[in-house]
Amino acid sequence: MDFGLFLSFLGFFFTAIVLVVAFLYLYAIVTPYDDYNLIFEENNIAAALGFGGAIIGVSIPLYSALENSVSYLDFAFWGAVAIVIQLVFAFVVTRISGKFSFNEKINKGVVPVGILMAFLSISIGLLNAGSMSY
Repeated sequence: MDFGLFLSFLGFFFTAIVLVVAFLYLYAIVTPYDDYNLIFEENNIAAALGFGGAIIGVSIPLYSALENSVSYLDFAFWGAVAIVIQLVFAFVVTRISGKFSFNEKINKGVVPVGILMAFLSISIGLLNAGSMSY
């Protein structure tokens, strides 16, 4: 076994973990509702579904960046781009008001809206990943 390859794996893997953790922190900031309170205190299934979809949604382009990057810095750059795209999506979608208000519906625990938020996040993640052409 080549120890250098193992160290490279660790570098990429832990950087990916740091990027996901950073995303989790920033996602909670850009959404107008308190994701962690809704999930851990209020047992809000809609919020948990939306948040879980966001995690999968950001992991897909991070995987693409890991798979296709030509260097560590290339991965870090495209990983950051992936996070920004997903955060902009979450910011915009959760600011829609009126009949289609994700903010209002998720706060109320409307499960179908949480599922829709999850699927939209995953879809944006797929498009995000596919747009990372090398």
